[in-house]
Amino acid sequence: MCGICGVIGSEDQNQAALPLQRMMRAMEHRGPDGNGVLIAPCAALGMQRLSIIDLPCGQQPIWNENSTLAVVFNGEIYNFRELRRSLESAGHVFRTQSDTEVIVHAYETWGEYCPRHLRGMFAFAIVEIPEGKAGLPRRVFLARDRMGIKPLYYATMENKFFFASEVCALLASNCIPRRLSAEALSSYLLFGAIGETMTLVDGVYSLPPGHCGYVSCDQPSASFRPNPYWSATQATRSDAPEPTGTSPVARVRAALEDSVRCHLLADVPLGIFLSSGIDSTALAALASRQRSGIKTFTVVFPEQEFSEALLARRTADLLGTEHSELLLSGDEMQLRLDDAVAAFDQPSVDGINTYFVSWAARQAGLKVALSGLGSDEIFGGYPTFSSTPRVARMMAFSRLLPSPFRAAGNAPFRAWATCTSHPDSVFKLAGAFSDPDDFPHPYFFTRTLFPPRTVSQLLRANRSGWESSLWSAWMNAAAAEAAQLDPFTAVSWLEIRSYLVNMLLRDTDTMSMRHSLEVRVPFLDHPLVELALSLPAPIKNRNGMRKALLIEALGGLLPKEIVSQTKRTFTLPWEHWLRGPLRDRVESGLTNCDQTLSDIIDKKEVRSVWRNFLAGRTSWSRPWSLFVLNEWVRRNLAGVTERPNDKDKKAASALS
Repeated sequence: MCGICGVIGSEDQNQAALPLQRMMRAMEHRGPDGNGVLIAPCAALGMQRLSIIDLPCGQQPIWNENSTLAVVFNGEIYNFRELRRSLESAGHVFRTQSDTEVIVHAYETWGEYCPRHLRGMFAFAIVEIPEGKAGLPRRVFLARDRMGIKPLYYATMENKFFFASEVCALLASNCIPRRLSAEALSSYLLFGAIGETMTLVDGVYSLPPGHCGYVSCDQPSASFRPNPYWSATQATRSDAPEPTGTSPVARVRAALEDSVRCHLLADVPLGIFLSSGIDSTALAALASRQRSGIKTFTVVFPEQEFSEALLARRTADLLGTEHSELLLSGDEMQLRLDDAVAAFDQPSVDGINTYFVSWAARQAGLKVALSGLGSDEIFGGYPTFSSTPRVARMMAFSRLLPSPFRAAGNAPFRAWATCTSHPDSVFKLAGAFSDPDDFPHPYFFTRTLFPPRTVSQLLRANRSGWESSLWSAWMNAAAAEAAQLDPFTAVSWLEIRSYLVNMLLRDTDTMSMRHSLEVRVPFLDHPLVELALSLPAPIKNRNGMRKALLIEALGGLLPKEIVSQTKRTFTLPWEHWLRGPLRDRVESGLTNCDQTLSDIIDKKEVRSVWRNFLAGRTSWSRPWSLFVLNEWVRRNLAGVTERPNDKDKKAASALS
């Protein structure tokens, strides 16, 4: 696990070395165990290493046998030993025992198709130097894993191409203007995270999950065209015949066991974040059967209704894991809030949770931790699997009505919102009823933070501009792919392509690496994901029971009290803290918006959100999202705001 970066197109090697070193220093937390650089005419690559496999010999960049290819790599390749045997039998010579070296030889063999052979989480860059180390680099190949577990960001400036594992590293180069993207801001307000393929910095983009492409060293700013190597069609297609006599339940169980086995590979201490839920319990149960001395840890709170300590402790005793707990109070949260907010590479409504979980893992002495992320997406654990069909039916009815009738329907929704404990959910439904064409699929209404009309009020902007944005193009593409799937699997795909990659995985990478912790996600092993997506909906959605297939596949491994309990999400006690120890800090932040935001966001609307929270008319997530946004902008941008421009249109054409 590492942080990688590069500058392509600078003929002056000294000029390239300075921004490269700045980016590397900005990512030291991602890789405190070492670093490496390759500086050649028109291609400078760097990395910070967090050593997990082949501790003494895995230093990067790693070259092929004749020094015509070099790679810098962030992630883990879980099938590297199988690939190594295959590549060695084809004549390739290896110098290390690391998984990184497999990538460079795989590229020698399969070229741009090599990502299809890799099983794991990855973002990497391979530079081609046909004449060897003393020659001139020709082009650089960039790739990102199928699920988007590992990030890779890029920007062009003055005919140079910059890339890095973090947006903040690109900003640290001092070569990228610190301008706020108003288009990306609308995505954040709608969903609580910036949608692929954008970032909150104008001109900085994300290489999409399951994409790869080339950067020419002599024409870097005009050459990069990301292309997909994995899609919904591929994910749901089963090329191999189903084993005779093997049930879907048995196949899922075997795939789970194989995934956990692969994800336990490490030469450093490894553990599991253990909540009281099915997902982490499943990982702990499977891991403890394959390896002794598994460590588990739980974050606990004084507020007992949020604490999962007792059930997690009983589960750890049952499985025989080495268990530890970390108590987190509101006062300690306040003391660490500055560092937690500073850790955001992109603002998010949800990332602070992951910051403290990762901190707990490091306190427990771990360098690698397994997470249950992905299970809800592929096995149907979220309420969105049941709420999306309901929203779809309401939208279908709404479209039968003339616009004035739809507008008149807002009054009953407002009345309903005043007498329910979940007013935000009612306003989401109101948005779907009155403006059913705001999003390309009913699912997206279920995931909104602020409904579209509120976002328009916050931004004092017309919603029609969203349709040409890159995040909207990504959303539309995901919806078009989902249209090829059954309704249940369609929600799975949309969760994977939006909420999971835009928020959960991005937060997990950023916050865990802030603590030099590698987080692995066995449920997102692509063979398991493809198997789950390819199975018929009735097998996964039995009588409306959430995760029915997963529970059945795990057989008697799960304690009954884990299976029978009501679903809980790991959430810090924000409602208590924002009314208690964090109130003054958050209120001050919302009252004093950074000038950059003040130029776009209506400050009166922001203050209205805070008043609505205090009055119980909206949830904590809305004011908290605005507080995080303001803090991120204040820390990272220089007060220059730019409206959508031609650069976004050029980037959109590159992805089309």
